[in-house]
This record gives sequence, structure tokens and C-alpha cells, in this order.
Amino acid sequence: MKTTDAVAVDSKNTVQSLAKGFRVLQAFTAHEPELTMAEIARRADMDNATAFRFLNTLVNLGYVDKVDNSRLFRLSLKVLDLGFHAIARADLRTHARPILRGLVGEINEAASIGVLDGSSVMYAERVQAGLTQLGVEVRIGSRVPAYSTAVGQALLAWLPRETQLKVLGGQPMVRLTPTTITDIDTLVARLDEIRELGYALSNQETVSGLYVLAAPVLDIDGTPVAALSVAAPAHRGSLEQFQHNALDAVLQAARQLSKSLQATGGYAAQGLGR
Repeated sequence: MKTTDAVAVDSKNTVQSLAKGFRVLQAFTAHEPELTMAEIARRADMDNATAFRFLNTLVNLGYVDKVDNSRLFRLSLKVLDLGFHAIARADLRTHARPILRGLVGEINEAASIGVLDGSSVMYAERVQAGLTQLGVEVRIGSRVPAYSTAVGQALLAWLPRETQLKVLGGQPMVRLTPTTITDIDTLVARLDEIRELGYALSNQETVSGLYVLAAPVLDIDGTPVAALSVAAPAHRGSLEQFQHNALDAVLQAARQLSKSLQATGGYAAQGLGR
């Protein structure tokens, strides 16, 4: 008797080449993330020539990487995009959406939830009422450098030092605005201060003209699974005024989301220092 998968592959409505491409991707595992072409061909149940064509296609599309100075292949971070887009249906977004809506109004023009993906922050949910005048267009799945964002710093501050350094060293630190911090020692000291304060405050460090305040969303063990933030244009007032207006609401919202996720067990930390 055929398995469900086999029946699906044999169906006249199935695109065989697409099914084979996914078999190539599924050949990689957490225990064996790097494989040779022959190993992939054997696991995907295809000949070497066919595996070679599929691998070249996937490399060209950016879903598979060649390992330097070897005959090995591995999945690229682009594959993670597919998985992270599923967050749109996950508990994190489901619980976060109404909380973010409550944070957007006259003071804050946007509220977001971000998760750490390697050395970047990926936005898992976003509610935005303005900021178009600043050219800020952030969507679910958008990525920004972790080192330069309040969201990224709020996540990093609650991680072990070793992980912090790994993430900070994972990409070149480019000065995005005049206030962007690009020195690792200065950033590490900043993370210690953020941990003590309980929140991160950004003075136009990623986008000129934009204030951002963020707080971590913690699991039951105190590990950050996400960070919640609000943003407002700087021309409305001083950084101190923005902080005064936004801080209590952001801290309360982050605690509420943390408790909600802890109660349901609906989300686990992902992508930390990958």
C-alpha cells in the first residue's frame, strides 16, 4: 500500500520536478547540515546527474549554498524565510497583533514584533499608521541589522555574552546614520545598560528622524523570544518626551505578551546567534 506522500507524488496533478526539488531540500537535517552531491542524490532517490541539476538550480535561486573549498552543500538562510513566513500563522503573531494595535495612535505611528535571525532582526508582525514621510516601509519578513536597532539590542541584552559577540560579529557594522554605534565594546556596554534598565531606546540609529523604544518578550526561563517596539518621528518632540510617553505602555505590552506566550507554550526562541 502506498503512503500518503507517495500517492501525492504519483497524482496527475503533481508537478514531479517540484516534488523532486523539495526532496533535495529535505535531504539536509539538523544532524547532517552539509552533504555531498552523491549523498543528496541517494537520500532524494535520484541519480547524480539529476541531483546535480537540481542543486545548481537551488544554488542559483539562493536556497542552497556551496561550502567553500569543499564538495559539500548546505541550506542557505533563504530557506529560513519560508519557515519564518509561517510565523504569520503562529501564536507569536496571533497574540501580538491586538497588543500592537493598542500601542499605535497619536503618539506612536508604528508598533512591531521582531525576532533574531542570525545577525539580523526579522519583523514577525507590524502595525503601522504613518512614517511614510520618512520613507520607512517595514513589512512582515523585513530584516534590519540587529546591532543598530532598539529591537535587536533589546533581544541581545538578555542573551549570554558569547552569543552577543557572535551576533555582533556576524556582519560588518555600517554607520547607517550619524548616531549609529559601530564599535563592539561600546555596543556591549550599551547592552549591559539596556539589561539593567529593562528596555532599549534608539535615537535615530537605523533611520534618521525616527525614535524607537523596545522591550524584550521573555519565555518562562527568561530567554528573549522576541522584542516589542514602538516608533515615532523625531520631529514631534525630544527623545526624552518620546521615552516618557511610550515607556510604560511598551513595558506593560511586553510583559503581557510574555505572559500570554508562557501560558500557552506557543512559541520558542529561534535563530539565536545562528
